[in-house]
Amino acid sequence: MCEHTKGKERRLCYYIGATSDAATKIMNEIARPMSAHVPVLKICEKLKMKDMQICELRYDKKLKLNIAELSKLRAAELKRILYDWGEKCIACAEKIELINFILELAQKYDSDEIDVNSDL
Repeated sequence: MCEHTKGKERRLCYYIGATSDAATKIMNEIARPMSAHVPVLKICEKLKMKDMQICELRYDKKLKLNIAELSKLRAAELKRILYDWGEKCIACAEKIELINFILELAQKYDSDEIDVNSDL
């Protein structure tokens, strides 16, 4: 399941030992309590002695974006969106080109997060 992951999912897979290059193997110590519906905070308390990195991993809050909100972002943030999707705009020299490229790919990746019908 972790073979084709990237970004923070890949890091989580590494932390629990689900990748071939992982240093630890604590997958069972996470999977068993989760299958028994043990609260996440309790699982993290038990993992403090072994590996606390898993509990420190935080995900960014996903926002509903529209064209106006995309134009407020810096070019580096727009490139980060593309990087997270595994895309790269080689021909994008201007910020508006990045925005248009993200809007083109929005249907493919995160169409529920980006409102492509919104106007400036």
